[in-house]
Amino acid sequence: MEASLITPDIQASVLCEDVRQEVSGSQTLVGVINAIPAPVVPIGVFKLCLWTRWCGGLGEFEQQSLILNCEDEKPLATATIKFQLPSLEAHATNVHVFGGVQFPCHGLHHVEIRLDNQLRLRFPLPVVPVQTAQTPE
Repeated sequence: MEASLITPDIQASVLCEDVRQEVSGSQTLVGVINAIPAPVVPIGVFKLCLWTRWCGGLGEFEQQSLILNCEDEKPLATATIKFQLPSLEAHATNVHVFGGVQFPCHGLHHVEIRLDNQLRLRFPLPVVPVQTAQTPE
């Protein structure tokens, strides 16, 4: 008898600079990102990590994560991973690492998380203009 498929809940998703695996097995999220400061555009970001936790589901799934352009929602970066939840008490933690993401303009970009091609979470990622410090002459 095949087990039923139960769609999991997204417990959390955090965009950060790095995710470190500790000796204890726990993970440390470094540099939680609320916005990308950009004195000029386009601006490249060396590394972005998207940490996502799923729970309350049963079966095999595919997570797709996207960072979208602010103008036409064209993906600037995508990543996909398959995972499984063997029981309703299980959880799955996925980390997508995006390298060299180029943001072409200031404005409101978005991060989307899809599960089996269905949108499950969307949150804003502003790229904001900042002034660089002026050195006295």
